Amino acid sequence: MAGLAVFSLVALLVDDRLLMGQPVWTKPLKFALSTLLYSVSVSWVLSRVTRFRRVADAAATVFVVSFLVELAWITWSAARGRMSHFGVATPLESVLYQVAGLIGVVVWIMSAIVCVALMLSATENRAQVWSMRAGMLIALAGMAVGALMTSPTPEQVAGPSDLRGAHSVGVADGGAALPLLGWSTEGGDLRIPHFIGMHALQVLPLVLAALRLAGRRLPALRRPEVEFQLVLITSAGYAALLGLLLWQALRGQSIVSPDGLTAGAGVAAVICLGAATAAVVLRAGRGTKAIPVG
Repeated sequence: MAGLAVFSLVALLVDDRLLMGQPVWTKPLKFALSTLLYSVSVSWVLSRVTRFRRVADAAATVFVVSFLVELAWITWSAARGRMSHFGVATPLESVLYQVAGLIGVVVWIMSAIVCVALMLSATENRAQVWSMRAGMLIALAGMAVGALMTSPTPEQVAGPSDLRGAHSVGVADGGAALPLLGWSTEGGDLRIPHFIGMHALQVLPLVLAALRLAGRRLPALRRPEVEFQLVLITSAGYAALLGLLLWQALRGQSIVSPDGLTAGAGVAAVICLGAATAAVVLRAGRGTKAIPVG
């Protein structure tokens, strides 16, 4: 995966072909980096699994192999300058797209098996393990968003089309988009909640690491129960972000142009999470001051 990421980056610099308005090697690069991060994170999760370890290891092996098969298909399609996902222009492309759909289901099921094994495993460090558990649960939700992209658009249903399914909602794929990311700036884009959800498994443990660094200066944050409560609040906030981005995309609304309803929901979520965080930190601070010294 790392090798493919390097190869795709070099190819991106020397190959100026475009596909659906984006550099043809952007997709292999993004998928290689994303699957690499996810696979490394799951290998770390496995180190905390104490029950059904063999089953979890086998499941992880299956989804890594599945990722590699999908990456090979995406890279081959990019080299040909053809669509991978959604491409059904030829019988071969149609069959490969269906196989990719099955691979997606396999990856989701195998990830769910690892998640269940982690949920059932005993733990002493609640904050750390729950950052992993919440990360995997949200990642599963993010991966499931991919299924929404496979439904044909009204235009595809209405007549013959070389495509089946789309990233965008309310506009056609291939329009104006954010650089490199490729997310639509004209309408909704289901890749955004898909991406945000999948990478909860990296973000939430990193937030915990940041809390522990902050704890060097703020003694109240060092308490295990405070860490645990803040991890739960952060996880709830991340899940809310995923839900908000999915809701925004399904309404055909660009990430760069939220309407008042979307912005209001976001502000309300921030206020609630901020209040919960402040309550935990302030209560912990009072408790720390109450502890006698000496």
